[in-house]
Amino acid sequence: MTYKRTGFHFDVRLEKNEGQTIRYLKKNENLSFDQGGITHKLIIGDNYPALLNLLINYKNKIKVIYIDPPYGKDDLGEFAQTNYNNAITRDNLLSMLYPRLILARQLLKDDGVIFCSIDDRNQAYVKCLFDEVFGEENFCGNIVWQKKKGGGQDSQYFAKEHEYILCYKKNTWIINNKTEKFSEENFNKIINNRKASLTKLEKWGIGALMEDAPSLYYPIKDPNNNDFYPMAPNGQKGRWRKKPENLDADHIFWKENSKGRLTPYEVVYFDEVDVRIVKTRTIFTDYGTTTDATKEIQKIFGNKIFDTPKPVSLIKHIIDISTDLDDDIILDFFAGSGTTGHAVLELNKQDGGNRQFILVTNNEITDSNPNGIALDVTSKRLKRIMSGECYDKSKDFKWLEKNTSYGDSLEVSEIQSIASSDHSVFEKIDEKLYGKVFENIRDKIEWICKEFELTCRKIEGE
Repeated sequence: MTYKRTGFHFDVRLEKNEGQTIRYLKKNENLSFDQGGITHKLIIGDNYPALLNLLINYKNKIKVIYIDPPYGKDDLGEFAQTNYNNAITRDNLLSMLYPRLILARQLLKDDGVIFCSIDDRNQAYVKCLFDEVFGEENFCGNIVWQKKKGGGQDSQYFAKEHEYILCYKKNTWIINNKTEKFSEENFNKIINNRKASLTKLEKWGIGALMEDAPSLYYPIKDPNNNDFYPMAPNGQKGRWRKKPENLDADHIFWKENSKGRLTPYEVVYFDEVDVRIVKTRTIFTDYGTTTDATKEIQKIFGNKIFDTPKPVSLIKHIIDISTDLDDDIILDFFAGSGTTGHAVLELNKQDGGNRQFILVTNNEITDSNPNGIALDVTSKRLKRIMSGECYDKSKDFKWLEKNTSYGDSLEVSEIQSIASSDHSVFEKIDEKLYGKVFENIRDKIEWICKEFELTCRKIEGE
């Protein structure tokens, strides 16, 4: 007898914390700035200890998480290097994401939601990982984003134009669908002396059979009080368009066709409606492309300083359908160039909202960013679009020609480490970065001993 696990599994490599090392936030005074308004946050460093630190103050408080993890085989770094050419494949990518998703779920509010951009090579595997961490019952949708239009003539098979964005709720998320006013001219029937529109209740075309939706095959009462079942166009058992709880007998109109068969229609009276809900579609075709994203970066920096940015309009739409105008918090712990922060600021300006962003990014050094991405791109981008000037006070960037600064303040902090046995930790940790103010050192010591034990843990203890 041999036990073998079935279903989704991979060789998990969990995060390690050698020794008892406390990771904490230290404010970067040079990069932070105060202009009043909302104080947004940028954390520089590995996102795993950053998420542990955020749990101290933001557990169950984040409304939306958007992440765009590095998923290309050449962009994952030493720990999460993916090899498409052998059987090891994606274990390292999944191992990198797994503990971070566990922490992310703890940060989300009960009505919170997480979005994850991913390519078509990894989408199926990462979806299985999300199913495991968030539960398959909390899967909301798999969005297809058209990232480019045209080109790809040198592609071996298909000219790839899309990426995916996975969407999972924590528990009870409600999407903000748009609404639009009904047009009176569409109510071209007169029923009971009222303007009305009619829609045939029996489904037709693809998916019109009972076997396509068995729960939508049930009887309704006809004018003679007989049970009436739906019939498909080919004479087979059909299905209704609506669930029984969504049908109202007072809004069903019966017509008799030339063969004497009664046909039910749903009646919508114009004087009973104001607006209709426009469902958000899973195919995003009009929310920016990679070319648009590159142009946005160039207007802020004058050159292509970051290789794989997302367009502001894409992230802004995601936030718009997921948040209210009030004090919702949006987290991106693979922040890269800072597009999520830019999108929050733009949306707040557009609708008068008070959303706050928290961005986390490492400071990876590249050929384009000799001082690191966080220092050369993320912080500089936020400084320019929020204050209308660079850190050196200059204002010579093209973005200002057609835009005005968004305002608000930015608190920049970096992940620092110290041995838990080092008593200077009680002096070095600034409780104000965690929203705390203590009247005496004893309260601070007690707080540090309780809360920062978390940042020493391995993922097994969480």
